Amino acid sequence: MSVLRFDNVSKVFFSATQETVALQNLSFEVKNGEFVAIIGPSGCGKSTILSLICGLIEPTSGKIETFDGGSVGYMLQRDHLFEWRTIEKNVTLGLEIKKLLDQSNLSFVRALMEKYGIAEFANRYPHELSGGMRQRVALIRTLATNPQLLLLDEPFSALDFQTRLAVCDDVHRVIKSENKTALLVTHDISEAISMADRIIVLTKRPARVLVEHVTNLGQETPLKRREDKSFGKQFEYLYHQLNGDDNAKTNS
Repeated sequence: MSVLRFDNVSKVFFSATQETVALQNLSFEVKNGEFVAIIGPSGCGKSTILSLICGLIEPTSGKIETFDGGSVGYMLQRDHLFEWRTIEKNVTLGLEIKKLLDQSNLSFVRALMEKYGIAEFANRYPHELSGGMRQRVALIRTLATNPQLLLLDEPFSALDFQTRLAVCDDVHRVIKSENKTALLVTHDISEAISMADRIIVLTKRPARVLVEHVTNLGQETPLKRREDKSFGKQFEYLYHQLNGDDNAKTNS
């Protein structure tokens, strides 16, 4: 069953002197329980897609459908934790804003914090945590409102490489454990292969779907996926697709 569907979606931005076509007749879907990654050339409109899903902007044409309530959680590039709030107060921020911070939801949040190893930091402040732990807090904050679909906007880009590998494992484990559907936008081909069940490759602007690639790497952790013998070939295939190599039309 689909959680999200784009049907011939186009988005045009207008200024006083010109118009910019960001997306053109873009169609794809995300199914329940899938982890999908979107990659494409820089400036092709990947973040525009996330803004459209959230309703921050409207499509110029076409239809965007969400199903079974369509609640969305958004994990940004940086953790954006408030330094003056405790970890628990940061995690419950979304519930506070929505005026849903009742005892039932607070118990749900505290159970998440306990399950994923941040309960002991509940009364500490963000500056006392490592970068990786801060990202875990940001993820639990996103999960606190129990969204159906998680949008991940390059959430590891601010981390050093070693921390990034560990946090990818961490985030992947939590999302799969909570049976969430996720849509990741990233510039990193290796990251996309290591985390996603399916990868959507976009053309340069105006963005359309160039190809969809199924990773077939099972339920292994992202770090273990990088050790798979097919990983290098998948990277090469996607790299050539992104760079317009006509000799890379099939995935070998």
